[in-house]
Amino acid sequence: MRHAIVTGASSGIGEAIVTRLLEEGWRVTGLSRTPVLRDNPSFDSVNVDLSDSDALQALLPLLALPDAVIHAAGMMAAAPLGELRPEEGERLWRLHVGVAERLMNHFAPQMSAGGRIVIIGSRTSRGMAGRSQYVATKAAQVGMVRSWAAELAPRGITVNVVAPGATQTPMLGAQGRESSPVKVPPIGRLIKPEEVASLTAWLLCEYAAPVTGQEILICGGSSL
Repeated sequence: MRHAIVTGASSGIGEAIVTRLLEEGWRVTGLSRTPVLRDNPSFDSVNVDLSDSDALQALLPLLALPDAVIHAAGMMAAAPLGELRPEEGERLWRLHVGVAERLMNHFAPQMSAGGRIVIIGSRTSRGMAGRSQYVATKAAQVGMVRSWAAELAPRGITVNVVAPGATQTPMLGAQGRESSPVKVPPIGRLIKPEEVASLTAWLLCEYAAPVTGQEILICGGSSL
């Protein structure tokens, strides 16, 4: 049975990815601050504050080697120039970039051919007014993923970013994003977490083996 590690497993896109992978027969280890209860013997919930670098580093050697790592945990903070708070930028960087770096630095050297790495990014990685700190971390994810993909391609391991637009998750109502409100995509509705999970799951399958180093947008036309 294939094994995946999924961060942010307690809600939103991460939760949807866990559900999809369990339906497809994966064994899933979910990492999240909030414990997750599921009536499925193929799922293990690991309670960890991913932003606590020491706690995460101590946990990694205790986790079974996965066939796939999906970093879906995320947070939102928005503010215009003149109101940026360095501590918010640091929190975003630790979660979006630092956690990805620690996970892949630990697991990628041990993964076998056919291994899969997916990071949930954002279609705003090219820039968006009022979200510069958030966008900076999402742009950094793309740069890291393309670099790792080049390193790992000869070993048959793929690394990609799935970059959704406005998705119906609890993060949409997060405090601190008043300066950058949600815009409904041209398709007339928000993206569904299950739609993001579907693409993510496809990237883990054997037919996705040639796809690596890519930022794949699910934006409902917002980037047009």
